[in-house]
Amino acid sequence: MSTLSLPANRLAQYLALTKPRVTQLAVFCAVIGMFLATPDLPDWRVVVAATIGIWLLAGAAFAVNCLVEREIDSRMARTARRPMAQGEITVPQTLVFSGVIGGAGMWVLYNFVNPLTMWLTFATFVGYAVIYTIILKPATPQNIVIGGLSGAMPPALGWAAIANDVPMQAWLLVLIIFIWTPPHFWALAMYRRDDYAKSGLPMLPITHGLEFTRFHIWLYTIALFATTMMPYAVHMSGLIYLVSAVILGAIFLWYAWRIYKHYDDILARKTFAYSIIYLSLLFVALLVDHYIKL
Repeated sequence: MSTLSLPANRLAQYLALTKPRVTQLAVFCAVIGMFLATPDLPDWRVVVAATIGIWLLAGAAFAVNCLVEREIDSRMARTARRPMAQGEITVPQTLVFSGVIGGAGMWVLYNFVNPLTMWLTFATFVGYAVIYTIILKPATPQNIVIGGLSGAMPPALGWAAIANDVPMQAWLLVLIIFIWTPPHFWALAMYRRDDYAKSGLPMLPITHGLEFTRFHIWLYTIALFATTMMPYAVHMSGLIYLVSAVILGAIFLWYAWRIYKHYDDILARKTFAYSIIYLSLLFVALLVDHYIKL
C-alpha cells in the first residue's frame, strides 16, 4: 500500500460520515431558495458562502447521526459499511470532526452571509442531530413525520441567506418538502423492512404493517399534490411550474396508487428512486419558472 493511500482512505471515511448524497439534495434545495429569494440574480459571493456554510453544518449533523446510530447501523445491511458502524472512526474523532466542520459552517454563515441564516441553520442542526436522531427516531413510528421539519428547512435557509428574511413563499417550499418526506422515506422503509426490524427502530412498516403504511403513502402523496399547487395559487410561480408540478405529481400519484393496491418490493424501490427525481425536478421547475414567466 502506498503512503498516499492511507490519508486518501481516511478522508473518504470522514466524507462518508457527512452522507454526501443526502447532503447534496438538501444543499440543492437551499440553492434554489437563494435564487427564488430575489427577482434578479443573487450575489454570487453570498451564494457560494451560504452553500459552503449550509453544507458544512448539514455534514456535521449527519456525522452526529452516524455516531448516535453506529450500533443500529452495524445491524443493517444498508448501513453496515459506514465508518462508525465498522469501527474505523472513533467516537472522539467523530465529535471533533462534527464540531470542527459545524463550527466552521457557523463562522462562514455569520461572517459572510448573515446571523439569521446562521441561527436558522444551527437550529436545523439541533433539530436533526438531537431532536430527531436522539429523541424521536427511537421513540415513535411517526419519527419521520414529526422530525421531517429539520430536513425540510433548506429552502428557508437559502432564502434567508439572500433576503435576510423568511417570508411565506419560503415556508411554502418547506411545507412541500415536509409533506414529501413521509412517502419518500416510507417507500424505503418498506422494501428495507427486514433491515429495520433488525435495527430495533419503531419504523411504521414494522409497528403498523405494510397495509397501513401503503395507505398512508397514498394519503400523503395526495396531500403533496395539493400542496405543490399552492405556489401557483399564491402567484409565486406561473404556468411552467404549474404544468411541471401536475405532471410530476401525477406520476408520483400513480406510483403511490400502485403501492397501495399492488405492492411489491421492486415497486417500492422504484417509488423511492422516483421521489428523489420528483423533488429535484420540481425545484428545477420553480427556478426555471422564476426567470421565464408565462
